[in-house]
Amino acid sequence: MASSAAYPDADENLEAIISRIEQKSRKIETLLKQSKPVEALKTALEGSPLKTRDERCKSANWIVVHRAMMAIRDVDGMFNSLDPEYYDILMKYLYRGLSTGDRPTCDQCLKIHEKLTEKAGLGCILRSLADTVNTV
Repeated sequence: MASSAAYPDADENLEAIISRIEQKSRKIETLLKQSKPVEALKTALEGSPLKTRDERCKSANWIVVHRAMMAIRDVDGMFNSLDPEYYDILMKYLYRGLSTGDRPTCDQCLKIHEKLTEKAGLGCILRSLADTVNTV
């Protein structure tokens, strides 16, 4: 599941969280080299440290998600193989991407946002904006 199951305690050792993000990053790079961008995105979204307040952890995980997200070329095809359990967390990362102001990142986020909203509905947007506890 794309929840914070891998990070059950907000006070967990931050170095352990960073270590898991680094492992995840290596796995994503391998998947991208194998031309499996959707699998890379799923891996990036899994176990996101939503409950931690540490910006270093959030930034490290954003970099991993961003890398996988930018590798997606076929947005429609992505949603054919992306499980709905990933939709809400993906929406949170799309808004984080839009907040960067970086043109290529914003363009990609808007493409994905459009398709995600079609697929998941407006509730996905509302859940991601209203949830101020589990942040990315």
